[in-house]
Amino acid sequence: MSRSERLLDLIQSLRRHRRPVSGQALADELGISIRTLYRDIATLQGQGAPIEGETGLGYVLKPGFMLPPLMFSDEEIEAIVLGSRWVAKQPDQRLSAAAANALAKIAAVLPDDLREDLDASTLLVGPPAEVIEGIDLGLVRQAIRNERKLGFLYRDAGGAASERLVWPFALGFFDKVRVVVAWCEMRQDFRHFRADRISGLNAPDTRYPRRRQALLKEWRATLDKPRSS
Repeated sequence: MSRSERLLDLIQSLRRHRRPVSGQALADELGISIRTLYRDIATLQGQGAPIEGETGLGYVLKPGFMLPPLMFSDEEIEAIVLGSRWVAKQPDQRLSAAAANALAKIAAVLPDDLREDLDASTLLVGPPAEVIEGIDLGLVRQAIRNERKLGFLYRDAGGAASERLVWPFALGFFDKVRVVVAWCEMRQDFRHFRADRISGLNAPDTRYPRRRQALLKEWRATLDKPRSS
């Protein structure tokens, strides 16, 4: 592995750790000596990378640091292309367009040889399953980002309808269905709502009283328990 590749791997490793991580843990992850790790940290700091910390306390990369001209391995390019192609075929039109735009932006800043690899990727996405959804998933995603409540009419598997007011914090994408994950005020519990059973969606622009990250963490802790809507 070249030194430039090692430095790039170190940056990527620091990106994955949101809290300070020890030099030894980083060295073990990268398969290098602790002495080499300290030299690489100093090199990156000298080049302007906002890495905070010191020996014995751990290191953290401050958010917002942008890498210079993009460099990707063959498998990273395949992953980017495959993921973007899959999203581009989803029924959420705004998200689909965003995936195509993102791929075009990445291609625009890649070196010529890597751009050719991106264009020639042979990992293909099959035709999407037919999905019938009567709501705008863009509104759901916006409510999640802004931590806003959503109201709608929901029909369960038996066809029974009920009015719901929920705190949405996640959206699951499956082959044939999309699922809104939310705290339901009526049930006073976490619930999963199939998008194809939602109608009359409205966004009252009311902020829900919890943070999205906290709801997501609590929901993950309940996944082993059976849930119903």
